[in-house]
Amino acid sequence: MSQTFSLQPFPSTESFANLKITGNISRNANQLTICYNLGGDLKKIAIASSSNPLSRKCKLWEDTCFEFFLGINNSQRYWEFNLSPAGHWNVYRFDGYRQGMQEETAFEKLPFSVQNQADSLALTLDVDLDKIVSAEQAIEISITTVIKNIDGNVSYWALTHRGEEADFHLRDSFIVKFLTSKYDPFAPL
Repeated sequence: MSQTFSLQPFPSTESFANLKITGNISRNANQLTICYNLGGDLKKIAIASSSNPLSRKCKLWEDTCFEFFLGINNSQRYWEFNLSPAGHWNVYRFDGYRQGMQEETAFEKLPFSVQNQADSLALTLDVDLDKIVSAEQAIEISITTVIKNIDGNVSYWALTHRGEEADFHLRDSFIVKFLTSKYDPFAPL
């Protein structure tokens, strides 16, 4: 089942009124596919360059970065996936809200594609979740993006903003739900 999304900027951050971030996400068995589409005046967006694309890199959220947070239903544990349009990536595991952060070593690579045009950018990731969750586990996802413009101003985009500050780690913002791959309409989320 595929779900479409449209991200909204956090109200008090720098406004990028001419930008639009949309996409879709799906889970088929334990394969998660997420596609981000960034549209607007991309000449004003800072995108880091890369001499070694598709490599793991830390602190990608300090620049323009597409992200999603994945949690297991009824568990405090969650993962943060960072994808740079320059080709860098990282995955972090947390034991609870901002607790026990460490690089997730289950992933040695995270291949994704980026199509960059004058007025749009598309980023697509296909990832097998078997390394971190079983296909029988229901998952909850928060879809987010950090946009940095060429002046250094940053805006924070998400499906929903539940805190007084932009905070992608708030578990009640993990609003995309996928039941187990063995669909049971009576299974609790």
